[in-house]
Amino acid sequence: MKSAASSLLGSKILLNFNHSTLPRSSSIFYAKSIPHAHAHAHPRPPSFLRTYSSRTSAPIMAASFNPEQARNPPALPLPTPPLTKFKIGLCQLSVTADKERNIAHARTAIQEAAERGAKLVVLPEIWNSPYSNDSFPVYAEDIDAGGDASPSTAMLAETSRLLNITIVGGSIPERSGDRLYNTCCVFCSDGKLKAKHRKIHLFDIDIPGKITFMESKTLTAGETPTIVDTDVGRIGIGICYDIRFQELAMIYAARGAHLLCYPGAFNMTTGPLHWELLQRARATDNQASCFLNYKKNSNDNKNNLRHLTATLPNLFQWQLYVATCSPARDDKGSYVAWGHSTLIGPFGEVLATTEHSEDIIVAEIDYSLMDLRRENLPLSKQRRGDLYQLVDVQRLNSQ
Repeated sequence: MKSAASSLLGSKILLNFNHSTLPRSSSIFYAKSIPHAHAHAHPRPPSFLRTYSSRTSAPIMAASFNPEQARNPPALPLPTPPLTKFKIGLCQLSVTADKERNIAHARTAIQEAAERGAKLVVLPEIWNSPYSNDSFPVYAEDIDAGGDASPSTAMLAETSRLLNITIVGGSIPERSGDRLYNTCCVFCSDGKLKAKHRKIHLFDIDIPGKITFMESKTLTAGETPTIVDTDVGRIGIGICYDIRFQELAMIYAARGAHLLCYPGAFNMTTGPLHWELLQRARATDNQASCFLNYKKNSNDNKNNLRHLTATLPNLFQWQLYVATCSPARDDKGSYVAWGHSTLIGPFGEVLATTEHSEDIIVAEIDYSLMDLRRENLPLSKQRRGDLYQLVDVQRLNSQ
């Protein structure tokens, strides 16, 4: 059963450029045309290209940029997390063709991470099955039916309850009717299923001479972004290829996520090039922002400016923690994972990481550091709402 936050906030995502002045067309992308220079020698530049040198002009610049309009609807207030500091465990597991062994092995790894103090444990993508289109139908489980129909999630539910921890259960192949999904389940400390994320962006790539894989041959893409309130804060969930799409992370940030978790199995071609790069990018390019009690009055620019100036101190913005968890590398497998499970801090720094072999790392997350990064980089005050906009369609339509 999904949490109320997860159910409410599933959405489609649009990027809207300069949404305020031009008539709408069938395209979701549109932008203000830049005026041509007049014939005289020193034309006045358009307002959005002017620079300001005095301190007194800063509020004028902020007002003209309309940063509060860069997220539509405005970003949600960040909830106070139940814990300010806690330890996270990333279990980089070896995966075999023996499903029962994989389940028992995952249980042991979770227990070890909990014994080392982890209150949140993350498992890899496809940890109960070999990663192949041939294996997905064979190892798939009916998660909604539970019990014997889904021994992998039954183990996760029991273990989270017995150890009193939150588990982001990597992903497993899920069977629902005649469809298969790549699915991540989140269990809280009471052992109940809090959220279920079906991989939104399927891994369909073809790099000649390197790697070709088409998840869409067997799997169906998920329809809903997943954000869930847990005992360790609000978590946005993605699976592997989802990390490449910054729009998804932007939505999670705007919905008040403290942490993004991506179980993933990058390969030996894209892993060395992009795995760490994408994690660090998602941590640093997704400050969440919340503008409180601000209503624009286009007919009264003075009042508008005064209101915005008074409102700016009440802005909330956070960069995010990002946690990833990969299977261990098996050089003899049909699909060879890169490994390197990692925790990234809110300034894009690597806080902890593995190599390619099986390993368990336990590291600390300190949400108070996000306040510091907010002061270092006040991005939400600097966004150009006059030029672009992220539209969360379902949230917008639900208002």
